[in-house]
Amino acid sequence: MLVDDHEVVRRGIVTAIDASAALTVTGEASSVAEATRRLPAIRPEVLVVDLQLPDGTGIDVMKRARELDPAQRMLVLTSFDDDAALRESRAAGADGLILKSARSQEIVEAIRTVHAGRAIWPTDHVDDGPDLSESDQRIVELIGDGHSNREIADALGIAEKTVKNRVTVILQAFGMQRRTQVAAMVAARRRAGWKPQ
Repeated sequence: MLVDDHEVVRRGIVTAIDASAALTVTGEASSVAEATRRLPAIRPEVLVVDLQLPDGTGIDVMKRARELDPAQRMLVLTSFDDDAALRESRAAGADGLILKSARSQEIVEAIRTVHAGRAIWPTDHVDDGPDLSESDQRIVELIGDGHSNREIADALGIAEKTVKNRVTVILQAFGMQRRTQVAAMVAARRRAGWKPQ
């Protein structure tokens, strides 16, 4: 499913995808509202989203897609070549990011890569997120493993209240509201082969 508000861009990508024997476009949307309305019926194997949409962002669409299917494969297609776009996409659980300036064949290959369960990120961006202490990085990894605050406290030998406080700090550091977003980010990083420093 392709979500982009520029019809010319959408048409070009649809044409390239349909020319590939292995891929088919099952749905299109030009806004967050249209995408969230159509997602439950379409349930695409890969969701391709633009970050800038007239009524919100591709991040909103990806969050909705994750609620419907925690394993949803997602690729961000954007004009913005910056660390903020990369960080937000990763935090939303995207499996990769490719620029609209890429050739149509590269976009098709990126979709196939994501569909195959691999991640694809621009190589010139190394974004490890905010600098966290070693113990906070460990908490992030344990959240990614699905552990509760109590289980994390037991594993690290600290008070549950301390873990709760550190989780609040970690969420603020990543600009997130919920620990499920941290878990999604960790899952995306692991798919990309990212290792904490």
